[in-house]
Amino acid sequence: MASCLRRLGRSVGLNLFRNNNVARTSVLPQVYRCQCSQVDTKTEKSPTIRPTNHLMRKALLDFGTYVGECLPKYVQQARVTHGDELEVMIHPDGVLPLLYFLKDHHNGQFLSFVDMCVMDVPSRLYRFEIIYHLLSLRYNSRIRVKTYTDEITPIESACPVFIGAEWYEREAWDLYGVFFANHPDLRRILTDYGFEGHPFRKDFPLSGYVEVRYDDEVKRVVVEPIELTQEFRKFEYTSPWEQFPKHRDTAETEEVPLKKVEAGEKKDEKK
Repeated sequence: MASCLRRLGRSVGLNLFRNNNVARTSVLPQVYRCQCSQVDTKTEKSPTIRPTNHLMRKALLDFGTYVGECLPKYVQQARVTHGDELEVMIHPDGVLPLLYFLKDHHNGQFLSFVDMCVMDVPSRLYRFEIIYHLLSLRYNSRIRVKTYTDEITPIESACPVFIGAEWYEREAWDLYGVFFANHPDLRRILTDYGFEGHPFRKDFPLSGYVEVRYDDEVKRVVVEPIELTQEFRKFEYTSPWEQFPKHRDTAETEEVPLKKVEAGEKKDEKK
């Protein structure tokens, strides 16, 4: 008798459990559809990949103004560009003072030297633009320092401030011919021994001046002037692609107001 009651109770409980599961599965899609119907359909069709952080931009603007007030002799311009990054344009004589300031100041602490590169614009009076990228892990922010020079004017080396700048400056000297004064070991790093010229300059030909090949007669690699036979080649200079400035919107660039200090004028001392 007891065994019959146990089997009966087990079957009843199993049927109730199955019925509850069926009811739940039939209700869940309706609840999900109700939740989906409440979503706002007026969303942006082309969402921004990296939205602008207005608080970060405000902090960078304030810091750029502060840097300009502390070093008015060297800072010529400061702005916050797209991507919430601060750019500071300085005089070539202010490379070391500004790098020391950004590294050692408590409100900066840009201790990481990320990169240094050079841009060549032959139409400018000072054709080379030297760009330093710094990172502050303490404040999770980046800064870009820009200065300028020409073919014969040296730039002070950043190695006394950041020892990691040594190989970047050697690369800039090798590829662009920018000379860094007081560099511990300024020599070529990428091109071959005896290479003449600086291949990343805009006036350097893409084909170069010499070619390297193995000579079977002398049984060694020889370097000789380049020879290009182009009687049967046709060059087409019109590009089917749109130019880069059409795809770049610079409307979000925001200038930092800086106080201009005239020659011979002293900065007002705060009492």
